[in-house]
Amino acid sequence: MGDWRRGFKTGNMKNSILENKAFQGVLEEIAEVAGYLWDRGWAERNAGNISVNITELLPNDAIDSLKPAGKIENFGSFDYLSGQILLVTASGSRMRDLAKNPAANTCIVLLEKGKTPAFYSPGENTPVLTPTSEIATHLAIQQMFLQKRKSNKVVLHAHVTEFIALTHNNRFRSGASISRMLWSMHPEVKMFCKEGVGFVPFALPGSASIARKTMKVLADHDIAIWERHGCISTGTTVNEAFDLLDILAKAVKIFYLIG
Repeated sequence: MGDWRRGFKTGNMKNSILENKAFQGVLEEIAEVAGYLWDRGWAERNAGNISVNITELLPNDAIDSLKPAGKIENFGSFDYLSGQILLVTASGSRMRDLAKNPAANTCIVLLEKGKTPAFYSPGENTPVLTPTSEIATHLAIQQMFLQKRKSNKVVLHAHVTEFIALTHNNRFRSGASISRMLWSMHPEVKMFCKEGVGFVPFALPGSASIARKTMKVLADHDIAIWERHGCISTGTTVNEAFDLLDILAKAVKIFYLIG
């Protein structure tokens, strides 16, 4: 384990959303998992992104004290997310930096019916940043969670090395073929990933196309493998989404060790 925890902070402002204990708890969990992703080499440079639906953790007036930093344009309608508040990693942010100071590397996104989604910085002393370039995918999946009444709150995208290598193999270009292999490698995969994995053929990162395809796959799965581009993992917490990656990546590693 590296020294990514050194210097971790959530901010020390008064009268700030950063003072909310539940919000701080989410930031701390994001920081922890960001460190794991960086240490494993699953988030090179500024790769990887995370969103968490924090609506239920905050009082109704939590956003009132924040100044809008901008709006998210040209990503379609997300009326089902009206009234929802998401915490999203910032565009260009590095997981190693997120691990040390999550408040300075995240945005808060507020969605209201009929309005362009607005984003905010968590506090007055944190930089103004824009949401991840994969925001369309995050919004589509978060909306699907609500529409399908799923309990998941977290969407985590990472460049898991083992998954990228696997999808360069023509044998593994479907969710069914990947799932069968994973289940056969490690009994805990069957325990924690009973429905198997979904598969999304290569599509332009950040596009509406990959957002739609991933959303459909995740309606019936907790994880979608992106061809040559890692995966999207979901869960009720950030740690739960990471744990699923961890188990499946080990199964792929076992496959290559015995191959």
